[in-house]
Amino acid sequence: MKSRDAALDGIRAFAALGVWLLHVGSNTGVMYREGMYAWMMSRLGIAVPIFFLLSGLLLYRPWARAVIEDTPRPKPLRYLWRRVMRVMPVYWIVTGLALWAWSSLDWLGWAKWMLLLQNFFPGDPPADGLYQMWTLPIEMSFYVLLPVLAWALHRWARGGNRPVRLLAGIAVLSVVSVASVVVARLFEQPQVALWLPYHLVFFACGMAMAVLSVWIGHSRIVDALAPQLLVSALLLYALLSTDLAGPRTLTLPTMQQSLLRVSLEAAVAMLVVAPFALAPNPGSLRHRFLGNPVTAYLGRISYSFFLWHAPVITLQLKLTGAQPFQADFPSVAIVSFVVTILLSVASYHLVEVTALKLTARRSAPARPPDAQAPAPVAPLA
Repeated sequence: MKSRDAALDGIRAFAALGVWLLHVGSNTGVMYREGMYAWMMSRLGIAVPIFFLLSGLLLYRPWARAVIEDTPRPKPLRYLWRRVMRVMPVYWIVTGLALWAWSSLDWLGWAKWMLLLQNFFPGDPPADGLYQMWTLPIEMSFYVLLPVLAWALHRWARGGNRPVRLLAGIAVLSVVSVASVVVARLFEQPQVALWLPYHLVFFACGMAMAVLSVWIGHSRIVDALAPQLLVSALLLYALLSTDLAGPRTLTLPTMQQSLLRVSLEAAVAMLVVAPFALAPNPGSLRHRFLGNPVTAYLGRISYSFFLWHAPVITLQLKLTGAQPFQADFPSVAIVSFVVTILLSVASYHLVEVTALKLTARRSAPARPPDAQAPAPVAPLA
């Protein structure tokens, strides 16, 4: 079994920190001030496409390897069970505490949140401290759909050059995203942006990267161009941070702005992840920077950090009585970071690790019986 990639964990760490900084900036009003700094802070939501891309890359890679190298395919039920145990236990704890503390939902409202169905009921009142949770129903929808996508791609790829046909089939998913953006803006249906089809392009980029990582392995070209790719990601992020990609507020962007934003987010996510997924090189400066023990550990606890940071910020603002968009940025940042880190370390080791150990124990193969000595053979008459 392949060990964890410390650099990819480091990317997760910085993505989680980006989401936290985005929400500190929005709750304190810093994000809505004038200047390029504020605009660039407002686009830290790029962390979500990066998370989605990493899911497509890491979860589809075993299926891609099965198609290209004829290895055994993952078992769907075992895969889904592990996904549920990876995501839901900590989610239930954080969401349950926030709903108990600040909501007045009835049992049906609780059921929607506990079953990750909240995105499908956009008319329901928002829940305090859970504004970051809109991404999880999209992630879970992808987890459920992936075995079906993998089966369809497997059948399609058998008709010719397997890696090329896989890439062609995955490209169709990007078309679905473009169509969803057009539908959302043309028919003024903003809730479509809370569903999986709108975001399939990011998962598709990860799935395509999974195919390439199996097909070509370590790419010397990507390795040589890694600095240029990362600088290009920064330049495209600067372009994403202009009003060409839409407003910073909750005002709906135009169709052109939405299409440009999705395209730029996909490009930035690919340029950030490609040097690490397609050219893993532990000795390189980029790997030493992102894969050092501190960032790698932060990456491992990043899911808990993602879940806890918004309730912590909400609680801090309620306790201090801060007015909307007027809280003190340094105090909110420092206190929320420290408290969220402590909660994340605890929930990672007490809940996440324990849940994954249970799935490993449940899915471990049975121990073969001890060999018995052969019975003596009777002499021939």
